[in-house]
Amino acid sequence: MRNSFDFTPYRRSTVGFDRLFDLIEESARVDIGDGYPPFNLEKDGDEGYVITLAVAGFRPDEIEVVAQQNQLIVTGRKDEQPDEHDRYLHRGIAARAFERRFQLADFIQVRSADFENGLLAIRLEREIPEAMKPRRIEIGGGEPQKQLRDASEQRKAA
Repeated sequence: MRNSFDFTPYRRSTVGFDRLFDLIEESARVDIGDGYPPFNLEKDGDEGYVITLAVAGFRPDEIEVVAQQNQLIVTGRKDEQPDEHDRYLHRGIAARAFERRFQLADFIQVRSADFENGLLAIRLEREIPEAMKPRRIEIGGGEPQKQLRDASEQRKAA
Protein backbone atom coordinates (compact mmCIF):
# COMPACT_ATOMS: atom_id res chain seq x y z
CA MET A 1 0.00 0.00 0.00
CA ARG A 2 1.29 3.44 -0.92
CA ASN A 3 1.64 5.89 1.97
CA SER A 4 2.94 8.94 0.13
CA PHE A 5 1.56 11.40 -2.36
CA ASP A 6 3.54 12.82 -5.28
CA PHE A 7 3.26 16.62 -5.38
CA THR A 8 5.38 17.01 -8.53
CA PRO A 9 2.48 18.03 -10.83
CA TYR A 10 1.39 20.65 -8.30
CA ARG A 11 4.93 21.96 -7.85
CA ARG A 12 5.16 22.56 -11.62
CA SER A 13 1.92 24.52 -11.82
CA THR A 14 2.10 26.63 -8.63
CA VAL A 15 4.37 29.41 -7.49
CA GLY A 16 5.27 30.07 -3.86
CA PHE A 17 3.80 26.91 -2.34
CA ASP A 18 7.12 25.07 -1.95
CA ARG A 19 7.12 25.44 1.82
CA LEU A 20 3.60 24.00 2.08
CA PHE A 21 4.49 20.94 0.02
CA ASP A 22 7.72 20.47 2.00
CA LEU A 23 5.76 20.59 5.29
CA ILE A 24 3.25 18.01 4.06
CA GLU A 25 5.97 15.68 2.81
CA GLU A 26 8.00 16.13 6.01
CA SER A 27 5.02 15.39 8.25
CA ALA A 28 4.43 12.15 6.36
CA ARG A 29 8.07 11.12 7.00
CA VAL A 30 8.25 12.10 10.66
CA ASP A 31 7.88 9.27 13.11
CA ILE A 32 5.12 10.12 15.57
CA GLY A 33 7.03 8.34 18.35
CA ASP A 34 5.48 6.97 21.49
CA GLY A 35 3.00 9.82 22.01
CA TYR A 36 4.56 11.02 25.25
CA PRO A 37 3.57 13.36 26.70
CA PRO A 38 -0.07 13.34 25.61
CA PHE A 39 -1.46 16.66 24.47
CA ASN A 40 -4.63 18.46 23.39
CA LEU A 41 -4.80 21.04 20.62
CA GLU A 42 -7.71 23.46 20.97
CA LYS A 43 -9.05 26.36 18.91
CA ASP A 44 -9.46 29.49 21.03
CA GLY A 45 -11.54 32.07 19.16
CA ASP A 46 -10.92 33.04 15.55
CA GLU A 47 -7.16 33.49 15.69
CA GLY A 48 -6.08 31.63 18.83
CA TYR A 49 -4.94 28.12 19.73
CA VAL A 50 -4.01 26.35 22.95
CA ILE A 51 -1.68 23.35 23.19
CA THR A 52 -2.08 21.57 26.53
CA LEU A 53 0.50 18.93 27.47
CA ALA A 54 0.06 16.52 30.38
CA VAL A 55 3.41 16.70 32.16
CA ALA A 56 2.62 15.25 35.57
CA GLY A 57 5.72 14.64 37.67
CA PHE A 58 7.64 17.58 36.17
CA ARG A 59 8.27 20.96 37.74
CA PRO A 60 8.14 24.13 35.61
CA ASP A 61 11.93 24.55 35.88
CA GLU A 62 12.40 21.08 34.30
CA ILE A 63 10.46 22.06 31.15
CA GLU A 64 11.68 24.26 28.33
CA VAL A 65 9.51 25.83 25.61
CA VAL A 66 11.31 27.24 22.56
CA ALA A 67 9.76 28.87 19.48
CA GLN A 68 12.02 29.20 16.45
CA GLN A 69 11.50 29.35 12.68
CA ASN A 70 7.86 28.21 12.57
CA GLN A 71 8.48 25.44 15.06
CA LEU A 72 7.58 25.04 18.72
CA ILE A 73 9.76 22.66 20.72
CA VAL A 74 8.79 21.52 24.22
CA THR A 75 11.39 19.52 26.14
CA GLY A 76 11.36 18.06 29.60
CA ARG A 77 14.33 16.74 31.57
CA LYS A 78 13.86 15.26 35.00
CA ASP A 79 16.70 15.72 37.46
CA GLU A 80 16.92 12.34 39.17
CA GLN A 81 18.58 11.97 42.50
CA PRO A 82 20.80 8.88 42.86
CA ASP A 83 18.86 7.55 45.87
CA GLU A 84 15.41 7.91 44.23
CA HIS A 85 15.42 4.39 42.74
CA ASP A 86 15.56 2.84 46.21
CA ARG A 87 12.65 4.94 47.45
CA TYR A 88 9.98 3.83 44.94
CA LEU A 89 8.34 0.40 45.10
CA HIS A 90 6.28 1.25 42.00
CA ARG A 91 6.66 4.31 39.78
CA GLY A 92 3.59 4.81 37.57
CA ILE A 93 4.02 8.52 36.89
CA ALA A 94 6.38 8.82 33.96
CA ALA A 95 9.49 10.84 34.63
CA ARG A 96 11.41 10.18 31.44
CA ALA A 97 12.84 12.95 29.29
CA PHE A 98 10.78 14.05 26.31
CA GLU A 99 10.82 16.33 23.31
CA ARG A 100 7.63 17.27 21.47
CA ARG A 101 7.75 19.34 18.26
CA PHE A 102 4.92 21.30 16.66
CA GLN A 103 5.07 22.88 13.20
CA LEU A 104 3.61 26.38 13.29
CA ALA A 105 2.02 28.11 10.31
CA ASP A 106 3.26 31.50 9.18
CA PHE A 107 2.34 34.37 11.51
CA ILE A 108 1.60 32.10 14.51
CA GLN A 109 3.13 33.62 17.64
CA VAL A 110 3.52 32.09 21.10
CA ARG A 111 1.73 34.35 23.59
CA SER A 112 2.26 32.53 26.90
CA ALA A 113 3.02 29.24 28.63
CA ASP A 114 1.36 28.43 31.96
CA PHE A 115 1.91 25.44 34.24
CA GLU A 116 -0.86 24.37 36.61
CA ASN A 117 -1.87 21.03 38.14
CA GLY A 118 0.54 19.02 35.98
CA LEU A 119 -0.69 20.61 32.72
CA LEU A 120 1.38 22.91 30.54
CA ALA A 121 -0.86 25.26 28.51
CA ILE A 122 0.82 27.10 25.62
CA ARG A 123 -1.25 29.88 24.07
CA LEU A 124 -0.71 30.73 20.42
CA GLU A 125 -2.19 33.45 18.25
CA ARG A 126 -2.23 34.16 14.53
CA GLU A 127 -0.89 37.68 14.06
CA ILE A 128 -1.13 38.78 10.44
CA PRO A 129 1.08 41.79 9.62
CA GLU A 130 -0.75 44.97 8.65
CA ALA A 131 0.75 44.84 5.14
CA MET A 132 -0.79 41.39 4.59
CA LYS A 133 -4.32 42.34 5.67
CA PRO A 134 -6.87 43.22 3.01
CA ARG A 135 -7.37 46.94 2.52
CA ARG A 136 -10.03 48.87 0.73
CA ILE A 137 -8.84 50.90 -2.26
CA GLU A 138 -10.70 54.14 -2.78
CA ILE A 139 -11.83 54.77 -6.33
CA GLY A 140 -11.27 58.34 -7.39
CA GLY A 141 -13.41 60.28 -9.82
CA GLY A 142 -12.10 62.02 -12.87
CA GLU A 143 -10.53 60.98 -16.08
CA PRO A 144 -7.63 58.56 -15.57
CA GLN A 145 -6.46 58.95 -19.19
CA LYS A 146 -6.17 62.72 -18.76
CA GLN A 147 -4.24 62.25 -15.52
CA LEU A 148 -1.84 59.85 -17.24
CA ARG A 149 -1.33 62.28 -20.16
CA ASP A 150 -0.68 65.16 -17.76
CA ALA A 151 1.86 63.08 -15.83
CA SER A 152 3.69 61.98 -19.00
CA GLU A 153 3.76 65.56 -20.33
CA GLN A 154 5.26 66.75 -17.06
CA ARG A 155 8.00 64.09 -17.30
CA LYS A 156 8.82 65.14 -20.89
CA ALA A 157 9.05 68.78 -19.89
CA ALA A 158 11.43 67.99 -17.05
